[in-house]
Amino acid sequence: MSFDSDLQEEVTRGARAVVLCPDIRALRYDLDAAERLAEAEGLALAIGVVIAHAAILPVRKMQPNTLFGSGQVQNIAVWCEQYEADLVIVDGALTPIQQRNLEDKLKRKVIDRTGLILEIFGERAATAEGRLQVELAHLDYQQSRLVRSWTHLERQRGGFGFLGGPGETQIEADRRMIRQRMSRLRRELEQVRKTRTLHRDRRGRAPWPVVALVGYTNAGKSTLFNRLTGAEVMAEDLLFATLDPTMRAISLPGVEKAILSDTVGFISDLPTQLVAAFRATLEEVTAADVICHVRDMANPSHAAQKKQVINVLGDLGVIDKDTGTSAIPILEVWNKCDLLDAEQIAELWNSVEGQGAVILSAVTGEGVLALEVEL
Repeated sequence: MSFDSDLQEEVTRGARAVVLCPDIRALRYDLDAAERLAEAEGLALAIGVVIAHAAILPVRKMQPNTLFGSGQVQNIAVWCEQYEADLVIVDGALTPIQQRNLEDKLKRKVIDRTGLILEIFGERAATAEGRLQVELAHLDYQQSRLVRSWTHLERQRGGFGFLGGPGETQIEADRRMIRQRMSRLRRELEQVRKTRTLHRDRRGRAPWPVVALVGYTNAGKSTLFNRLTGAEVMAEDLLFATLDPTMRAISLPGVEKAILSDTVGFISDLPTQLVAAFRATLEEVTAADVICHVRDMANPSHAAQKKQVINVLGDLGVIDKDTGTSAIPILEVWNKCDLLDAEQIAELWNSVEGQGAVILSAVTGEGVLALEVEL
């Protein structure tokens, strides 16, 4: 009997979740399994779920029907009962068949990494363009998930709720409606992009330099943005707290005015369709005069996070992947020094020489003046 996901009508925000990090032998990862699990938990918290249990599952051989082996699936089912979880989050890519089979076996809603990130994007995108981009990315993901319901896409609420479907008889109608909606969204997005390009061209003719803040998600970009501008941008301790480009005018020593741009945080293994969906916020980086790469130096994985950011900047054409040279000056901002002890801070100061970096705390303001002078 197939899992009736209509019974799980509201399983995202407030749901109890089992978070699983598959450690697949055949794949290479930039972060180790413990770091990836911690990141997956951060993503889950970002949509307001309660983490009932979290585990790393070694996968020697990927099973085409369920990803995990039968014994592991049984263990997951036990965890769901033991911890009273209504939701299973898999920090990896699931095929539609794997997702459906896991739901049937576990009698729980199952979402993969792409679905989870899309849910976050759906809640956080604030501008008209951001919403259009999120919906397009969601529909692209949705059209292969046969049990997903078009009616849920029509809801006027934050997020998109990966909540199951109306039954097999509606699948083809849903597919047709999704294709039509995607075509309409692409036309609307193209018009929005033309308008945004026009606005950016006007800014380019203005005599003010543009400074773009980039960095791994949760590195403290929005907190630094608020510190520099006095604006109230969402700056929570959550992954993807900022999605849409946010721009403000600021004053800098020796400069009458500059434009500061906050952008979406980068993350490891961000699905290609999601990077494309957020091309808007990333395009602002390519138009900047200076890029501030904000790094969370209190995070043990800050070196791996830097690598991810550099890779994305390479994809954008900002950094030459062969030579490592940048078409736009990049200033590293070593943030969260307030979370380090004296010995760690001393190590930072010893290593900052010759790297053109600024050490600061966006929370306390320590070192921010040095950044303004450097800019």
